[in-house]
Amino acid sequence: MTKRKFLVGLMGVAAMAVPALLPLGAAHAQGTGPDQVVYHLSDTATQSLGGLRNIKNHLDTDPTARITVVAHAQGVDFLMQDAKDRNGNPYEIAVQELVGRGVKFEVCEITLKNRNLKKEQFIAEAQFTPSGVVRLAKLQRQGFAYIRP
Repeated sequence: MTKRKFLVGLMGVAAMAVPALLPLGAAHAQGTGPDQVVYHLSDTATQSLGGLRNIKNHLDTDPTARITVVAHAQGVDFLMQDAKDRNGNPYEIAVQELVGRGVKFEVCEITLKNRNLKKEQFIAEAQFTPSGVVRLAKLQRQGFAYIRP
């Protein structure tokens, strides 16, 4: 075997191994593994009902998708206790169903401070992140697709 053929073969083996060596987000960016998606909600009135429906449809079509919802500003309101949509239905039921399917819901703690809200005002399924926009940026760098319903 010539040196050239050996190097070409070695490059082929290395190319096949690269996805396994990439960090998780980078592997997803290469098109391997389940989709990773972050939904960005900043206004409950205009985004939450449609956003929750989009997430349900997303998972119905691709049950392996890893979905995180990051809410800040007025977008956190649907995760508060007793919050209801414009039809009078509690958001909590839809959120619980989606959490049962692996969706994570994160609330911006800067919003809590700015709006004088307390963690105790939110449903049990809500998780908290120090900054919603920083979290969005980090997830995108990790290979998450960004969707703003």
